[in-house]
Amino acid sequence: MTERLGSTTLQDAKARLPRFDRTKLRPGIVHIGLGAFFRAHGIVYNDDAIESDPATHGGWGIIGVSLRSPSQRDKLTPQDGLYTTVERSASGDEPRIMGSLLQSVVAPEDPKGLVEILADPGIRIVTITITEKGYCHDPATGRLNPSHPDIIHDLKHPESPVSLPGFLVAALALRKERGIAPFVCLSCDNLPSNGKLLRGLSRDFAALRDDRLAAWIESNVAFPSTMVDRIVPASTEDDLRLAQDLIGLTDVAPVIHEPFRQWVIEDIFGSAERPAWERAGAQFVADVEPFELMKLRMLNGTHSSLAYLGFLSGYETIAQTVADPVFREFLAGLWHEEIIPTVSAPACTDLAAYASQLLERYANPAISHRTAQIAMDGSQKLPQRLLGTIRDRLKTGAPWDRLALAVAAFVFYTAGSDEKGRPINVKDPLADRLKAEGQVDPAHLRRVISIESIFGTDLSRDERFLDTVETAWRGLLSGGAHAAVSAINQTAKQEK
Repeated sequence: MTERLGSTTLQDAKARLPRFDRTKLRPGIVHIGLGAFFRAHGIVYNDDAIESDPATHGGWGIIGVSLRSPSQRDKLTPQDGLYTTVERSASGDEPRIMGSLLQSVVAPEDPKGLVEILADPGIRIVTITITEKGYCHDPATGRLNPSHPDIIHDLKHPESPVSLPGFLVAALALRKERGIAPFVCLSCDNLPSNGKLLRGLSRDFAALRDDRLAAWIESNVAFPSTMVDRIVPASTEDDLRLAQDLIGLTDVAPVIHEPFRQWVIEDIFGSAERPAWERAGAQFVADVEPFELMKLRMLNGTHSSLAYLGFLSGYETIAQTVADPVFREFLAGLWHEEIIPTVSAPACTDLAAYASQLLERYANPAISHRTAQIAMDGSQKLPQRLLGTIRDRLKTGAPWDRLALAVAAFVFYTAGSDEKGRPINVKDPLADRLKAEGQVDPAHLRRVISIESIFGTDLSRDERFLDTVETAWRGLLSGGAHAAVSAINQTAKQEK
């Protein structure tokens, strides 16, 4: 049994170690949503920024927060917040120990204590990665859902919140009351205009408590939008063994990631302090939206498409899916004929080259990004990843058969059984409404499309949308996902 990673064993790790004195770090950031992504992305940028000038960056340690489960805290605390990142590529594995995570807390264990942490004057930035479903909003409209159980609870018990808006507004109210400058709220989730969205949700929740507080938040709190990108598969038992073999110590909280990373941040911090993340490669720009739209549609949109269609075709990972020539051909058409025409390229960006880079990343044989992982929470993801692109295609009368097949595959997948009748463990906030009761038929398809929180009031009543998705749905039912993908490829060839 090897020793466990921690402060006393750190120097024994056979990995790149933090190049700063952790004992001199003070908390300046609270991160909400202590999952694998931020630990493989935001904390890496933060460590790099501290290392760029360790003498003056002692105030940017991180307190990590789990809004629900204690699992991450229970893994990380015995390791003093230390953990291994493993960069995986075809050329090999590169381990590194991250050092700027100082403390992990679990919100439900002491919600009042977390509000006090957030209200501490030393905390100047709150970063967030809780996935789309954690925002307590209607994905189709982007508005706060006042009937969400967590929002109802937080309005009744504002001093002991459970939701993201509840915690942010409770802490901001304390800072206002105590004359403390507000923290910057930095959403790093895959949501369109995530900063504007978070501002609206926070303002609307605050208005349900106190109009004056809502006005103060609107006037004083910065909510920069961001775009984040790095493929981070869920860790497995094999990954735990890999980390132990690489570093020579036991680490129960390693994260695996690809070499590529990107962080684009709207530069509206004003006079607020922030780490020098640009020294680590982060891009501070006036407008994040072009980067965000490019990524949401070209990466996240195709990821979801491949997840549903690939899973139904029997593929466990994205790399396996794109290794199939039929799917590579489908993916090329999805990008170049349906998605790219709806995307305005950010400055100095070639969208065709970006698509080629994405394909190379998808095909990385060392990254096992599971289709079932990407397929989770589809009801929250589709509005941003696929449906906006479809709306743009409908406006111009342009074809969108591949996108329709992806939507049909989402409905088929979430119905709860694969093509051979085997049950699918559907993980989605709307799983009960998405599950098929009895026969999986076009009537079920139309029931799902009538869910306005996913498809809005426009698509759910648009006969062009319904007919096109139903055509794709019938193709899935008649021959299966792989045959349907192949048929689209053949039709596209004939039409050229």
